[in-house]
Amino acid sequence: MQVDRVLRFVFALAILVVVVAATAAVLFVTESALNVWDRLEATPALVRYGYLALLVLVFAGAGWLIWRLVIRREPKPRNDDRNKPLTRAEIEERLQAAAESGVDVESARGELRELAGRHATGAIHLCFFGNISAGKSSLIKALVPDADVRIDVAGGSTEDIRHYRWQNASGTEILLTDVPGTAGHDEGFSELALEEARRAHVVLFVCDGDLTRGEAAALSELLALDKPLILVLNKADRFSIPEQAQVMHRLLERVEEIGGDFERDRVVAVSAGGEVDVVERDSNGRETTVSRKRPADVGVLVVAINRLLEGDGTPLHAQRDRAVFQLAAEKLAVAEQEYRAQRAEQIIRSSTRKAIIGSLAAISPGTDILIQGYIGTAMTRELCRLYGAAPRDLDIEQFLDLSQSKVGRALPLALAVAGNGLKAFPGVGTVAGGLVHAVAYGLIFDALGRSLVMTLKKHGEFVPEVAAEEFEQGIGEYVEAGVKRVARMALEEKSGTGESR
Repeated sequence: MQVDRVLRFVFALAILVVVVAATAAVLFVTESALNVWDRLEATPALVRYGYLALLVLVFAGAGWLIWRLVIRREPKPRNDDRNKPLTRAEIEERLQAAAESGVDVESARGELRELAGRHATGAIHLCFFGNISAGKSSLIKALVPDADVRIDVAGGSTEDIRHYRWQNASGTEILLTDVPGTAGHDEGFSELALEEARRAHVVLFVCDGDLTRGEAAALSELLALDKPLILVLNKADRFSIPEQAQVMHRLLERVEEIGGDFERDRVVAVSAGGEVDVVERDSNGRETTVSRKRPADVGVLVVAINRLLEGDGTPLHAQRDRAVFQLAAEKLAVAEQEYRAQRAEQIIRSSTRKAIIGSLAAISPGTDILIQGYIGTAMTRELCRLYGAAPRDLDIEQFLDLSQSKVGRALPLALAVAGNGLKAFPGVGTVAGGLVHAVAYGLIFDALGRSLVMTLKKHGEFVPEVAAEEFEQGIGEYVEAGVKRVARMALEEKSGTGESR
């Protein structure tokens, strides 16, 4: 009880001291401010207001430094290219900014050039999809009898993308595109075929009966492109009228199951014609097999296409353009990922080499040169900038401090791996302790950079605790994987043949 009373007395005394000190500080500041103000009133207005402006600048600068050091800056919001329609101006702006950063934008710009070329022709592009042997090529041959379409009865005659010109009754120039078909499995269409679908105004999916699992998956891919689509039941002459109606109804049900929103006139039944083998028997009873041509019946498909093309075609052009802009944006995103990966590799290698040089130059090597020094801070800041993160200086310091605490446990492993790695190089002889330490520190630094890149790619922002955890979990793997590369760097620097020399 006596001890408790003493503690309360001490706390009360401490509070009293703090209050007295705070009061004294307020009185001192107030008196000083009033004295300064009295003197300022006796000075010219220019001096008085200049002094006040200087004070404002000082406080503003202090506020900026506090914000810079303490306030966490939110990462830039990522553009969800799949959900947001793009305009030509937006994609052009992105391409320009990426090109100035060093990104290879040629593939994305190629899509815009292709789009401009198609605009110049003014043609409407229709793209045919379907399983091999569904009759896509035969259907195009029925629409454009003079087209040079190779039709192989064994199936799978289309091995690349082909275009055929056609004019409908109203004189509209139409380009029919035949792409390689699927093999009826779940792998879907090739990337080349899907890209061609996005460049087209209308896509047509050709089947010859109820959809198989593979066809349903392929049709789902096309519906996801949000393009005008016509579902074509080919070889309809194989079915009776009731059977044909039943198959058509089933196709509409399958489209609804997939999640498509279809009008009934977008599902049509046609017969592309072609040849059929018929067995004939003569008067003597002998049988022979002869080929006979089947008449094509594609009128209902022509009607469906013309309905889509009614008017000036502006909505079709606008929808096609948005799809191409989206395709260009996705190709740009791939190019940016490749650029970041290459640039991150350069930053990590350069920083690792600098760490090795610093370790070789140190009289008493220590992990501080890796984690707390200028090299670690510079590498962290540069990698964050590359991936669009905006960390506070305190975030970087916290990350390096957390990583520092984990290096002590990883250093024995790094030293052992470094020693074995150096022995793999012929002519090194007895490995000196300083060189082993340099390789070990280089391995830790290399792991630090790669774990940071992994965190930035995975989370899209820089969180010190998460990045340090990634470093701890992956350091063993990174050390084992990088030993030859880092050992070679150390040997080059030791012999004076390194890149930094």
